[in-house]
Amino acid sequence: MVKIIYEVVKRSQLFKDYSLRDQIQKSAISIPSNVAEGYERESNREFVRFLYIAKGSCGELRTQAFIAMEIGCITKNDYTRIDSKSRKISGMIMNLIKKLRTAKTIKP
Repeated sequence: MVKIIYEVVKRSQLFKDYSLRDQIQKSAISIPSNVAEGYERESNREFVRFLYIAKGSCGELRTQAFIAMEIGCITKNDYTRIDSKSRKISGMIMNLIKKLRTAKTIKP
């Protein structure tokens, strides 16, 4: 996801909108960063908490991409690509959350 965002930024009008560009990049980076931070915590409960934050960043990214499309900074194709990929990642995160919630053991 991060790679896609950086590619889109580099070749679009988003490159010139520093505020929106930075927000979109931060949202994209936040997704894997929160997954990693949660994984390093001591329990599944903490991991799940950070996974929800990562999932929220997926929604934030979709909203920012939609705004970028609406104001003409990115193309509809770029928006569709970002939307599709972020929804897929969000679903993967939710599946992991469900699995961790039903796990009987605390991860080592």
